[in-house]
This record gives sequence, structure tokens and C-alpha cells, in this order.
Amino acid sequence: MSEVGGVPVDALKRHAELSELVEEARWRYYVLDDPTASDAQFDAWFRELLELEEAHPSLQTPDSPTQKVGAPVSGDFAKVQHLNRMDSLDNAFNDADMAAWQARVERLAERDPGPYLCELKIDGLAVALVYRDGKLERGATRGDGRTGDDVTANVRTIKGVPHRLIGEGVPSLVEVRGEVYIPVQDFALLNEQLIEQGKQPFANPRNAAAGTLRQKDARITAQRPLRMLVHGIGLWEGSPEPRAQSDVYDRLREFGLPVSDLYRVLPGLTEVNEFIDHYRVHRHDPAYEIDGVVVKVDDFRMQRELGSTSRAPRWAIAFKYPPEEVNTKLLDIQVGIGRTGRVTPYAVMEPVSVAGSTVERATLHNAAIVVKKGVLIGDTVVLRKAGDVIPEIVKPVEALRDGSEREFVMPTHCPECGTLLAYEREGDADLRCPNARSCPAQLRERIYFAAGRTALDIDGLGYVAATALTQPLPPQQPVVRSEADLFDLTLEQLIPIKSVVRDQDNGLPKIDPKTGEQKVVTFFSNLNGEPSQNALKLIEEVRRAKKSPLARVLVALSIRHVGPPTARDLANELRSIDAVMNASEEELAQVEGIGPRVAATIKEWFEVDWHREIIDRWKAAGVLMEDEPAPDKGPQILEGLTFVVTGTLEGYTRDSASEALTSRGGKVSGSVSKKTSFLVAGENAGSKYDKAVGFGVPILDGAGFEVLLKEGPEAAAEAAATPET
Repeated sequence: MSEVGGVPVDALKRHAELSELVEEARWRYYVLDDPTASDAQFDAWFRELLELEEAHPSLQTPDSPTQKVGAPVSGDFAKVQHLNRMDSLDNAFNDADMAAWQARVERLAERDPGPYLCELKIDGLAVALVYRDGKLERGATRGDGRTGDDVTANVRTIKGVPHRLIGEGVPSLVEVRGEVYIPVQDFALLNEQLIEQGKQPFANPRNAAAGTLRQKDARITAQRPLRMLVHGIGLWEGSPEPRAQSDVYDRLREFGLPVSDLYRVLPGLTEVNEFIDHYRVHRHDPAYEIDGVVVKVDDFRMQRELGSTSRAPRWAIAFKYPPEEVNTKLLDIQVGIGRTGRVTPYAVMEPVSVAGSTVERATLHNAAIVVKKGVLIGDTVVLRKAGDVIPEIVKPVEALRDGSEREFVMPTHCPECGTLLAYEREGDADLRCPNARSCPAQLRERIYFAAGRTALDIDGLGYVAATALTQPLPPQQPVVRSEADLFDLTLEQLIPIKSVVRDQDNGLPKIDPKTGEQKVVTFFSNLNGEPSQNALKLIEEVRRAKKSPLARVLVALSIRHVGPPTARDLANELRSIDAVMNASEEELAQVEGIGPRVAATIKEWFEVDWHREIIDRWKAAGVLMEDEPAPDKGPQILEGLTFVVTGTLEGYTRDSASEALTSRGGKVSGSVSKKTSFLVAGENAGSKYDKAVGFGVPILDGAGFEVLLKEGPEAAAEAAATPET
């Protein structure tokens, strides 16, 4: 193998190629806010560069991307020099990486350098703020670590960033570092507004924060929900410097700066790994997006002893969680039919690992969303999967198009029953299959939904079982031809059924990768032709479900707009299926939480003959269709008031806190508005707390909540906090 300067030519070529890819990715990420490479791809390129340079040290020159921080600043803002260099962080991806980092710092320090401060790694934009004599003098982006963009005018608009520091011992000159972000809930609302205005939505909260902070017009920045959390200092003069990172946070909080409460000081690596594992599971608990945990040696003297490399401190490391946003190829767009007949386009993609699972399909909602997102079949797309949320295509990577891409054309007929698709009324966003009674797709989805946890909660009637009951392999006939058959099932009916396995996300048949043919199961019998445990369990669960409360029965009927809250309102007021069925439209509209539109939908549903047949057959099978008489209501001391419950309240779940309010006449809402009477806020209240502050809504903590329940709203108002906007 040929070499140049002792380095194989292949290694030289690969190093040059990776360097170009990393530099381009940094430019698009930090400067343009329009990345073409996912975080996972960037991390892979960067790690490969590091490995090449470890194998061939001569490749590690000052110009290498591994020795640089961030990216060059943009040309749209004045340039400022940071008072001290803003370093990046080295990354760890597993327990072995963390153990190697700790061993390295122990070796350099010649002792255990702990304790360690662990904090959440916010997926936002790094910013440095300079305060001189307590007044905010400047705000700047990180840039290349030495020079950043001057975004002072925009920083001044960020809610929670003080223009003047308060308290005792404020340094004459201090530079604080932190992360600018947009809370997750506010990001969703921002994108909805942009789409309504005909503008391109942001790909993710990080891009939204970066794009907002770099607006040339600070008035636009002021209209968007930017927030900031401070996580360190670059310079501290004119006041005794704290001795540890954790002490800094206490001082900065006293000065009025926004500091997270979600950090911990821990003695050793075992506890550090437990903290990392905790937030791996609870990654979506904070109000902001995180992509890992930052671990720092807490003691400042030890930090100085350990020092830094050319790009990162040795005394800190970022543990990064698996990415929730990746790039992949959009191979096709197909459609599925839901329980109400709605036609939903689905993206079929090259399989890709995201958020710890392999994903190859993602919803595209409806034809209008496909157009708004601007995706073409053949595109490289940004795919997002946050926690347990259904995977979603965020946007196409237009810069990677080669001209072979093509538009998606919505089908004209139902792919499962062949019925002509139509809009129910002019202006609807969703096409529907109008063949509600006979469409096998709609029946399958309704049976699966009826067995779900919010409805009859029939354990053993999952998606595979629902498919088998409604769509066996020919020449077998379906055992369940409508919901009316559900409570008449017998073991004899179940044993012979064979069925094609379908994808739960979109209803499309699954293909066996080994044979290339559709997957087929014999779900209700064993190899000897005897009832399987699945069959025995299903029969028992169906028998138990006959005693379900009325609210669950109403949900199971798949009446449009009647979800669990509406079903509870109907059941609480009317107490029986006959009363619901025979109520007039006006009487239904008077039920709390119903209204004219939902009332009309309910009345229309019960006027359909085959819907009434379901009710009659379920009654005949012994389904309990009424609740006990309503208990006497206690004092309705909260009548006419609206509450929002958020965070963790000691002694209450979210449901039990809501029940305590509604049983006293209060109404519980899911979002804060000017009409909210009180916000009940436990720990980790998040963005709803910020909105309550913005609207001037009284805020009750756990103690205030108890005052409210026992003594009423007037006493609670005295105990409430009403922050100034």
C-alpha cells in the first residue's frame, strides 16, 4: 500500500473527505441553520476523523476540524471577540466512553477529581452574555469559539434574561454562558402559526431558536418564545469568585439569571451513570429538548489543573443520547384507511435507527400536509421520533435533490374496498372512504380501537387479533362483520382462523423479509389445533368487558368527536345508553363539554340502523349499558372557574388532581389562557408556568392547592403567586 509521509494514501483521502464533510455540516448547522446532515451522521463523521488522527497523529494539524470549535460566524452581524474562548465539549456515547473519560481525568489529576456536577444538555444555541457593572452590555453567539455574532438587540428581547443583575456581590465584569432555546410546546404552536401564514415551518426547536436569535429585526425575535438557561461563566472580575460550578449556579440565580434546577452534584461515576440513565428514560420530562447530559468536575481549582485541549475542556464531557432526528430516503408514499374512513398518506422509507428503534414508515397526515411539507418521492428527508411519538417526516433536504424525485398523487378509490373516496363537506382537509359499514379497513381499525385502554380495555384483542377476526384468509369468512358480533365470540369460531399480519401504524400487510411474501399467522390455535392461550384469554376478557362503565362503552362505539372526556360528560349526566340515544339534539348540547356540533354528530350516529343494531346486540349479549344513579354532589365551591394542572403534585396524580377540581364544580383545561382562573403547578411545571406568568394567572403550589380544595377560591387567591408579566 502506497504511503505519503508514513500515512497510507487511503487514510489521507478519507481524512480529506471527512474534513470537508464536517466543515460543510458545521457551516450549514451553525451559520445557515439549514443542515443537510443529521446529528447522528455528523457524530459518526467526527468520530471517524478522531480515530484516523489517533491512528495517524500527523493528520492532526491546527487546521483539522477536530481542533476547531463551532463554525465561522455569519456575515449578517457585527463580530465580537469573546472575553475568553468558548470551548466545545468532547462526547461520550456509552458507559465505556464515560469510564475512559473518568480514568483519564483521574490519571491527569493523580487522584479522584470528584464530585461531579451533572446537568441536562439542552439542544439549543450557545450564547455568551457580558454584564459590566451589573448591566447587560452584550450578547453574542459562540461562533468559532473566539469570535461570535453580536446579537445583543435580540438577546434583550428574551423573556427571563435580566437587563440588570440584582443582589449582593455582583461582579464588576462577568461573562455568563448558556443555551437559548424554544420550549417544546411553544415550538409546536410557532410552527402552526407559520403554516397558517403560508411560511415554511422550522425543522426542530433548535433550528427555530437559532433562526429566531439571528433575525435582523429584533421585533420579530421579540414575538417568538425564546428562553435561556445559564450554565457557566467565562470571566468573573471584581467580586470573590465561587469555588465550584454548583456555587456559581447559586450565585447566578441570586443575581436574577435563569438557571436550571435539574442538575445534581454527585460523588462518583456510579451515581453519574444513574443520573444519565434516569434522563435517558425521562428525556421528555423537561420543557425543553435535550440530547444528553453534561458531566463536569465541580471544583474550579481542579478544573484549572486539568485544563483544556485545543477545542474542549478535559474536566467536562457530554454524554449524548441516541438521536431523535435522522436523515433517510423516502422510497414511496402509500395510504392507509382509519376507523372513521379517513385516508392517511404514509411514508415508506429506507429503514433507519432513531430514538433507539428502527423506523421505516411515518405518517404524513393528509394530502395537504404532503404539499405543505414539500416532500417528493425519492427525497432525502429529515425524520423525527421523540420518545413514544409516532415517527414524523419534518421536511425534505432540498439541497440533496438530483432531479429524479416525483410528486405524490392521492388515490381516487379506497385501496381496501374500492369505494370512491370523497370529502364529507367542502373545505375538509381529509379524504374519506364513505363505506363505513363494509370497508374491511375501517372495521379492523374500529375493533382494535374498541378493545383499547381508553375504551373496553380487552387484553388479548390487539392489532393482530383484530385483523384476524375481521380479515381471515379466503375462503374463510370474517367472524366479526361488525362491532355487533364482538360479544358473541366463541372458541369454535376462533380456532380455524388464519390471517395476514398488518402494520399497526398504517394497516398495510407486512412482508416476511426471508420469503418476500406476506406474513401469515394462526393466532387462535396451537399446532395440535387446540385453542391457544390467546384464544382463551380473549374469550375471558370479552366476558369481563361486558361490565364496562358506560363511558367506556360510548368510546368503544367510535362516535365521531366522542373521546374519553366527552364520553365521561355524557355518562355523568345521562347515566344510560338509552338516555343518550333518546336525548334530543338540544338536550345533548346542554351537557357540559358537548356543544351543538358534537351534539349533532352524536344524534346523527344513533339514527343509523346498523349502529342501533350494535346497541341491541350488545344489550342482548349482556353488556352493561348504564351506570349507577349519580351520587349527590358535594359543595360546588369551584363552579364557574377554570383550572390548568401541570407538574408533579405531592399526593396527587394528574387525574386525581383534576377529579378533585371537577368534583367541586371546577373545569379543567389542558392549556393556559387569559381566561384561566388558576394554574395548579407542581414540580417541573414547564412552559405552562411561563404562560401563566405571561398572562398574570394566579399560580398555586401544592400547599395553595390544598387551601383551594378546603377553603375555596377566595382563600386560595390570597395564597397564590401572581407574578408580574
